[in-house]
Amino acid sequence: MFDLIVRNAVLVDGTGAAARSVDVATTGDRICAVGTISPNAPTARTVDARQRVLAPGFIDIHTHSDLHLVEDGAGESKLRQGVTTEVTGNCSFSPFPLDQPNMPLHVDHLARATAKVPLRWTGLSGYADALTERGLGLNVAPLAGHGTLRVAAMGLEQREPDADELARMTRELDASLNEGAWGMSTGLTHVPSAYAEFDEIAALARVLASHGALYTTHSRGGGVDESVALGRASGVRVQHSHLAINNPKRWGTGHLLLEALDRARSDGVDIAFDVYPYAASSSSLTQHLPLWLQAGGTGPMRERLKDPRVRDRALRELATGWFGGIPFLWDRFLISHTPDGHGVGQTIEALAEATSSDPYDYLLELCEKYGNEVRVVIFYRAEEDVEAFLAHPLAVVGSDGNAMRIEPSAAGVHPRSFGTFPRVLGRYVRERGVLALPDAIHKMTGAPAARLGLRDRGVIREGLCADMVIFDPARVADNAEFAQPPRRPDGIDMVVVNGTVMVEDDTISADRPGRVLLRSG
Repeated sequence: MFDLIVRNAVLVDGTGAAARSVDVATTGDRICAVGTISPNAPTARTVDARQRVLAPGFIDIHTHSDLHLVEDGAGESKLRQGVTTEVTGNCSFSPFPLDQPNMPLHVDHLARATAKVPLRWTGLSGYADALTERGLGLNVAPLAGHGTLRVAAMGLEQREPDADELARMTRELDASLNEGAWGMSTGLTHVPSAYAEFDEIAALARVLASHGALYTTHSRGGGVDESVALGRASGVRVQHSHLAINNPKRWGTGHLLLEALDRARSDGVDIAFDVYPYAASSSSLTQHLPLWLQAGGTGPMRERLKDPRVRDRALRELATGWFGGIPFLWDRFLISHTPDGHGVGQTIEALAEATSSDPYDYLLELCEKYGNEVRVVIFYRAEEDVEAFLAHPLAVVGSDGNAMRIEPSAAGVHPRSFGTFPRVLGRYVRERGVLALPDAIHKMTGAPAARLGLRDRGVIREGLCADMVIFDPARVADNAEFAQPPRRPDGIDMVVVNGTVMVEDDTISADRPGRVLLRSG
């Protein structure tokens, strides 16, 4: 007796193989038959998928849904895209391991990236319990964040760790990996991860390598050199996060980064990358401040800015540009979130002009008032680079977004949280032909599963978990737009998580079949 048979599907199985017409059956949380299934086979339910694609559920390898899913476990914005697994803990931000005496600093640190909810645990097991108690609409695969490790060991100080502090970070990372974390991330333009020198990261990377775990990195310097060097020095598997070129002077040179990655692979460095399909990024506004100004957290930063001499120094340094000389183009900085909604949907240039302020002064005023809770969307990328990165064999798709409710209050949030995967299928497969459909599905399913080490998902195959999506390749499209209330994508007709139908006919089920997926061995 089957629970579900999907008949007449155009199967794109996640391996990169060509599409083929098959039936697929599930029992419980597993796929139990792929091929031609007798029309008389007993089943609780049959779905006719004629002229529609059946694929593995999409695996979003780069998200910041860590606390959003504690706040609301449904994961609506991702489920409606066909995402069935969220990889959390990216860019150095994870809600474990936490140090109780440093809890205010942990709250301040995590405000840069994810929702603000009470932190009632310290380790991965407690975080996993909180997600399970909430109830999940999709699966969660957590990474440990280097920034969180650093806060736990030494607060938000701008210095190298001493021997005891580094030893504590390695112990905490080892413990998190033993509890089931899939790897560790760095955020090397985010405080305090940005305070780390190469040797500190290499020491932690060697711990990862000893576990066979993944190192993911939000890089600094605008290139891939440090990512490659870390892989070469430690032997760790490297996932370079959200590959992009943010400097207008270098737009159109994406092929140079790709050539560097290809050379590293040919030299034996196990490195790949993820990318999202938008020519705009999003981050906390404080990311663009001088690193010394942010030392110690929001409170000390505010105190420093009361001193006119310190403020003048910050203004002088900001005038030289961000991340090594990238000019601030204030008409390209769009406010996407503030705690009270101030300025959402407007550029820093427009807001400064409305108050007869200098944009640099206005930047400091925003950061002084709201700390790490100001987010911006930044239009600093070129479409030709996005297409080149998506098409490359080493690329997988990740949103860099959040699983959240689709509601008017989310106006201003980057569209990647609502449309990344349908956008790849609609814009870059159907409309622009940048990717063939089997390649695109592989970059969303089998490839990220292999990169992470998920052995029972990412491919439609007998015995694997029944995470699946059915979509119409002629209709699938993202509808979310910048600075507008979010809208649902089109063409995602059914989403199945662990054998349970979670999205059908534009309705999300109240069931919560999602799981916290923990690494073993």
